[in-house]
Amino acid sequence: MRTVAYHNLGCKVNAYEMDAMLQALRQNGYQVVPFEERADIYIVNTCTVTNIADRKSRQMLHKAKKTNPEGIVVAVGCYVQSDTQAVGSDSAVDLMVGNNRKKDLVAILENYFEGISQESVIDINHTAEYEEMRLTTTEEHTRAYIKIQDGCNQFCTYCMIPYARGRVRSRKKSDVIEEIKGLVRTGYKEFVLTGIHISSYGMDCKGQQENLLTLAQAIDGIDGVERLRLGSLEPRIVTGEFAEGLAKLRHICPHFHLSLQSGCETVLRRMNRHYTPEEYLRGVECLRHVFDHPAITTDIIVGFPGETPEEFEQTRQFAADVRFYEMHIFKYSKRKGTKAAVMPGQIPEGIKTQRSGVLQCMELQDSKDFRAFYVGSDVEVLFEEKKEIGGQEYWVGHTREYVKVALLSRDNSHEGPEYLQNRLISGKIMGFLQNDVLIMECK
Repeated sequence: MRTVAYHNLGCKVNAYEMDAMLQALRQNGYQVVPFEERADIYIVNTCTVTNIADRKSRQMLHKAKKTNPEGIVVAVGCYVQSDTQAVGSDSAVDLMVGNNRKKDLVAILENYFEGISQESVIDINHTAEYEEMRLTTTEEHTRAYIKIQDGCNQFCTYCMIPYARGRVRSRKKSDVIEEIKGLVRTGYKEFVLTGIHISSYGMDCKGQQENLLTLAQAIDGIDGVERLRLGSLEPRIVTGEFAEGLAKLRHICPHFHLSLQSGCETVLRRMNRHYTPEEYLRGVECLRHVFDHPAITTDIIVGFPGETPEEFEQTRQFAADVRFYEMHIFKYSKRKGTKAAVMPGQIPEGIKTQRSGVLQCMELQDSKDFRAFYVGSDVEVLFEEKKEIGGQEYWVGHTREYVKVALLSRDNSHEGPEYLQNRLISGKIMGFLQNDVLIMECK
């Protein structure tokens, strides 16, 4: 029996695909061991979203080879796809597997051991094939991420992902439904739809009237699905009709990630983002009109090339007006091969840090205010894990709005609860346990 160790980098799509690869390996007799251990095979599922991601990918490949110089080191995924030549010339790498070939990992390994040469990196930019992979379980214990599409047609000036993932390719709705039904049978209650650009779901399905909303409607009707979340959304998808359609679903979680990147129209144009701040705000208003206190989260890049103090102030004021539940704030990082990397007006790191700090302070207060809304209210929590906080043991989970909640564990008491993992429990929010954790008492 061959042993295999793995390390996953990057996004939830990578995590889904890593789970699928591990499932296939186990089904074919491989034994999965921790990455730090000596193994026969090392799988590094790489990321290329930034230059730093490339460097981390290289570091993990070299760490694997150092752990066992005789082991087979397999570089998989986006870094392989975006810089095949560099990965192929790396002495730490024995085998490369690009995107859209991950489903073939077991066969590729078996051919390698048989001495059969093969092409394991395809031209991702000229394929219309969706790489079908299906999970029967996941490494997550309570929340299942479901990949529904791959690829992106947006070509933002700072991003390499369309070149690493190719054009939009949607998964068949029937395959999504069957995977979720199978996971429901194994006990999963909450599902998160993920992909590279899920707002584009269905746009490549010729002759079919499929889109993200019709897919969500179909999932909402599956017996056993208790919660449904959507991954990152393109702001333009959120129209009044879209929001009203979501609000009619029984299991949709009012937690929406609308990627902003900048609140300044001129910066958005330089980024090649296809909306204005006004259009973004209309989407937020649509969601707040049909949902009671929805969680709106976002990404913001500070220090994009040419960003003036006045342009940053527009972003700061826009974020202040929206009052997001959470903001993921990134300092712009050059990505070799993108248009933005050679734009004039590159911003010094010190200024990026200062601007990031301004938004982070705002985010902390707005996030606390959003959570405070629930103090004294009844909520439903899906509990996920036990955790020690302040010297006491709690069960910790999330509300439908993805607010973290803790419930004091009383394992040694007849009062219970004894085991809450993957259970939906209702109770009253009593206050804050920590800045980012509320405390609940059962009804």
